[in-house]
Amino acid sequence: MKIAICNGSPKGERSITLQYVKYLMNMHREVKFTIHHVAKEIKKLEKNPDYFRETIDSLEQADAVIWSFGLWVLSVPAQFMRFFELIQERGYGERLKGKYAGILSTSVHYFDHSAHEYLRGVSEDLGMMVADAISFHMKDLTKSEQRKNLKHFADTIVHAIKNDCIFPNRYLPFSFSAFEYMPVASKRKISTHGKKVLVLRDSSDPGSNLGKMIGRFQDSFSEEIECIDLNSIDIKGACNGCMQCGYDYTCVYKDGFRNFYNDTVRSADIIVHAGEMKNRYLSSLWKTFFDRAFFWNHTPSLEGKQFAYLISGPISQNANLIQILEAHASARQHANHAGIISDEARDSSRIDNQIQTLAERLICNAENDYVKPEDFLGIGGWKIFRDEIYAGIRMVWQADHRYFKKNGYYNFPNKNILVKCAMDFISIFLKIPGFRKKFYSKLNEMPAKKMGRLAEQAK
Repeated sequence: MKIAICNGSPKGERSITLQYVKYLMNMHREVKFTIHHVAKEIKKLEKNPDYFRETIDSLEQADAVIWSFGLWVLSVPAQFMRFFELIQERGYGERLKGKYAGILSTSVHYFDHSAHEYLRGVSEDLGMMVADAISFHMKDLTKSEQRKNLKHFADTIVHAIKNDCIFPNRYLPFSFSAFEYMPVASKRKISTHGKKVLVLRDSSDPGSNLGKMIGRFQDSFSEEIECIDLNSIDIKGACNGCMQCGYDYTCVYKDGFRNFYNDTVRSADIIVHAGEMKNRYLSSLWKTFFDRAFFWNHTPSLEGKQFAYLISGPISQNANLIQILEAHASARQHANHAGIISDEARDSSRIDNQIQTLAERLICNAENDYVKPEDFLGIGGWKIFRDEIYAGIRMVWQADHRYFKKNGYYNFPNKNILVKCAMDFISIFLKIPGFRKKFYSKLNEMPAKKMGRLAEQAK
């Protein structure tokens, strides 16, 4: 029996997740394991087609492949995404068909689900069957109960191989036929009213649907709108997870990205991200952008900005990507997610109208400093960061710790003495049956009355 390990961490042998893999390898010494550091060696895989082919040959000869990775900004690392792009670009998409896949990650459980759904979708697109997927906290290997879970994960994959098990797919293949978008010039150009609008793209082809969508968006304004191709930025590589930025937001890379991000991106009021769907995400270049922007750590660096997305591809069939893009705006950056426009409508006039409406909405939102309140993903995720930084990782993420402390995010337990005393006082009286009955009978009235008084004051 052969199982191939695809290590999607740029850290290679120093990957925490790989230690979990080695633990399960020691539990199944009857299995022949091979480890491929596809993220750490992505440059070699890009430049050396023979080495890439040898890697694919090894995966093809295995009975199962375990995708192993640590979480990088709402999904897998950019280098890992690039590996899947190479599989498709070089025509190896059929080589893994029919094989079992296992997904194993470590993180602090911040959007680990979206990374898993991405990999599940990519695996199924390659014709693989996902036998099991498991997400651990980085420290779980120290816990006996979680080591037991890790063993069960490995046992499940081995059992599937031995018994030719069949697992259902979660995702259907994308359905999207060719369509040429033909925009018509805007008849109601709007002013930016002094707001800086920035479009970031990962392609320079003005004749593509994406290029035309960008052009139509720019045409919505009476002023010139800046548009920057990420390919033109001096980016020497994707984030390698060194964490040296944790002390003072200084990236270890000596390239132009940090200045570009701080001077150009952060100075914009409105940021439009334009890209084409690839392998259930955008391009690995876009992922490189998001990952490298992590030199701001867990601190929101684009707070209060307006975000929007122009996407070429069937975005409505990719709920996981929609959630990632929304989370990148609201949960990660505390910015306002204004919307996503794609070319899947297959109606040029409809797309024109959507783009014009988006442009007008972005300016209106920016003028009114409008940022929607966060939902479960933003609030829940932020509390994960708060707890982890305070109690577990602030030694490394010193800049985050200073930011969280300064802005009052360490708000636990409830520090309002009056509220705490009131809660304790009422809890004591609730032990009295008569008081308890009257309290609960009035419970639905009290908040409504208070909010009703506020509603009456609206003008």
